[in-house]
Amino acid sequence: MKNYLTGFAALVILFFIGYHFWTAVSFDNIKYIKIANQEIKVELALTSEQKEKGLGGRSELGEDTGMLFIFEKPGKYSFWMKDMNFPIDIIWFDENLKVIYIQKNAMPESYPETYGPNENAKYVLEVVAGFADKNNLQLGDSVLFTY
Repeated sequence: MKNYLTGFAALVILFFIGYHFWTAVSFDNIKYIKIANQEIKVELALTSEQKEKGLGGRSELGEDTGMLFIFEKPGKYSFWMKDMNFPIDIIWFDENLKVIYIQKNAMPESYPETYGPNENAKYVLEVVAGFADKNNLQLGDSVLFTY
C-alpha cells in the first residue's frame, strides 16, 4: 500500500510540473518581455492579419510598450513600414531568445523598403525608436517572456 501511495504521489507531482511547463510556453499568455533590463508590455501579433497590419495606422506607441510577432517556425522574416506614422526600432530574436538583428529608427517614409536579418528568427519585437540605443541593446542579448 505504501508503494502505491508513493507512486500515486509521484504521478500527481509530475502532472503538476508538466502542466506548469506546458502552460508557461503558451504564447497567447505572454504579457511582458524583459529585454536590455527593461520590461516591455507587449501586444501579440499571432495571426497573419495581425502580422501584416502590425502597428500600421496607429498614431503613437508608449515608451514601455511594444508589439511582439510570434512565428510558428524560425525563418527570415522581413518587415516594412507600410501605413506607419512614427519611427520604430525592430528587434529580431531566435528560438533561443537571443537578439540576432536590430533595425534602429525605421522610418515610415522608408516604405516599401523591407528590413530583416540574414539568419533565422522566430520572434520580432517592435518598440519606440531610440529604445535600442537608450538601453544599450546588443546582438546576443537575452530576452525573457513573462506572463
